Amino acid sequence: MTMLWNAFPDPVQDGQRQFRRVLSTMAEPGTLQRVEGPLPPEEAAIGPALWSTLLALCDLDTRLWIAPDLEAGGLRDALAFHTGCRFTEVAAEADFALVTPATFAASAPDFAEGDDRYPDRSTTLLVVLDTLREGQAWHLSGPGIPDTRGLEVGEAAPLMTRLAANRARFPCGLDAVLACGDWLTAIPRSTRIEGERLEEEDACMSQ
Repeated sequence: MTMLWNAFPDPVQDGQRQFRRVLSTMAEPGTLQRVEGPLPPEEAAIGPALWSTLLALCDLDTRLWIAPDLEAGGLRDALAFHTGCRFTEVAAEADFALVTPATFAASAPDFAEGDDRYPDRSTTLLVVLDTLREGQAWHLSGPGIPDTRGLEVGEAAPLMTRLAANRARFPCGLDAVLACGDWLTAIPRSTRIEGERLEEEDACMSQ
């Protein structure tokens, strides 16, 4: 049986476009961008925004750690076919980590945070969310944010608490790309995160 794994129609141009989109969200944390990208593998638990991001960021030189609850749907095979990236079972060795908020709910993996000499040698989190929209549950401030920006990210308190801890470790820490369906944003380690007002919300929306 032949499996069809969708990817960019133009791998070079589309990949560069998505890479610039990720950089843009890193420069303006908390801004939402809609991604009209290829559909992910049919049974994979990720949406087009994160699938496009994986296709743009992963290559022969990157090591990817995947949370156990995201392993289904032929995702590894599809990524290996389209990007040639390497997979690691050791979280601290990963350049990128595909995770969910549940990854941080108990004993979270020990991802690399860099050190004072090489703060860039850290893991970038690629987070699958059930909810991502503007709101007031979490308030972001810092570089790239004129005043504050608010986000609703559903039941993700352990994740946001972990990202908030970056401030005490800066310039070390974890950068994060957050995605839900077609929507994408980012929270770099320089961002200050405050507050919590989680509402039960299942749908992905921009506002």
